[in-house]
Amino acid sequence: MNFQSLGLAPELVRALADVGYTTPTPIQAQAIPLALAGHDLMGGAQTGTGKTAAFALPLLHRLAEAGPQRGPRKPRALVLTPTRELAVQVNDSLRTYGKHLRMNTATVYGGAGMQPQIEALRRGVDVLVACPGRLLDHLQQRTVDLSQVEILVLDEADRMLDMGFLPAIRRVLSALPRKRQTMLFSATFEESIKKLALDFLTNPQQVQVTPQNATAASVSHVVHPVDTSRKRELLIEILSKRHQDQILVFGRTKHGCNRLAEQLEKSGISAVAIHGNKSQGQRLKALRDFKSGQARVMVATDVAARGLDIPLLPLVINFDLPMVAEDYVHRIGRTGRAGASGEAISLVAQDESGLLRAIQRVLKADITVVEVEGYTPTKTLRMGNDSPARGRPAGNRPPARREGAAPRGRRPHAGTGERHAHAGPKGHGPRGGGERRQGTTDSAR
Repeated sequence: MNFQSLGLAPELVRALADVGYTTPTPIQAQAIPLALAGHDLMGGAQTGTGKTAAFALPLLHRLAEAGPQRGPRKPRALVLTPTRELAVQVNDSLRTYGKHLRMNTATVYGGAGMQPQIEALRRGVDVLVACPGRLLDHLQQRTVDLSQVEILVLDEADRMLDMGFLPAIRRVLSALPRKRQTMLFSATFEESIKKLALDFLTNPQQVQVTPQNATAASVSHVVHPVDTSRKRELLIEILSKRHQDQILVFGRTKHGCNRLAEQLEKSGISAVAIHGNKSQGQRLKALRDFKSGQARVMVATDVAARGLDIPLLPLVINFDLPMVAEDYVHRIGRTGRAGASGEAISLVAQDESGLLRAIQRVLKADITVVEVEGYTPTKTLRMGNDSPARGRPAGNRPPARREGAAPRGRRPHAGTGERHAHAGPKGHGPRGGGERRQGTTDSAR
């Protein structure tokens, strides 16, 4: 199957060929024909599966097929995203795919001046990509007219609900025509998402291409037990051994990420921090420095867990485990993309044992535990059912082993080996994704 066989306009197929995309991913192969037929759509897809193109391509095709607007250009398609980073990336994708079409796109999001956005809207826009909070500002100031919107996309709908955007979404939708096509994309289809779909979609078709809360099969997972006070020391040792790799490190707080990046710099490791307190310009610069190799390490809150376009990232390190187990999947989705191999290392202190158990329940698999010589924690990491992560194991849980040492021999009642959590298909076409902002909903506007 190729993109031409899906019935897309020749201009879109040519644009895809220009960037080397010929074979649709599973979500694209299933969603695009349904969207082209005009159906409302619920698309279930993890980050890295190509979901951005799954809605962007049929959206552009349908607008091109309808022809140019008469009179002032008002948005005919609206894409709502939870964060400014995702809005920028979706807009970039739309421009890439639609470069042979005469389409104007624009983004509106918080953290940037209103006036340039107002001027872009006045010049005329076919496709508008927006964060709900800032879009409400424009609606209240009457600087945007959504009365001509034919297609609505809710991207990363689960994240928008998590961030408290539902009231804003309802207010935005009240400004849209009732007759429209609506596409909703989400990593999960929890009850809140199903209720949202019932409220906003009409007889939607549903496509789900990856198991919920699954990580790529090409990613290996490992936990290093370590005292909290020695995490930074262990991180620096790991980074010093991986001096040729670009590495994404996840922290829990904005202040902690800033401090950690500064400490890495003092240790001679080039690092940048990215989180919700950074201005849009600072965040874009940090991302550019990281992608160009000027900074080898990016320390991030969960703002970077979805949607940041970092191709072929070999390693993700959880300096702190996420407070919500499902966010582990989104963090790890930054590596092992497009079939490439990847690694996920988590530095876990004893007081994070409960978080680790929750992550294993989400993954439905154990994660390999490896003690690094010289960093044995003072308190045993407990993995569940009162089973320690080292010493005599209980049930079928494998014992921990020291890094670089041969696995321990089998003991009576010991586990039969170490297991890795993995799942998910490998795609071949253009990739897409989303991300979660750290902080309040207002900071995401």
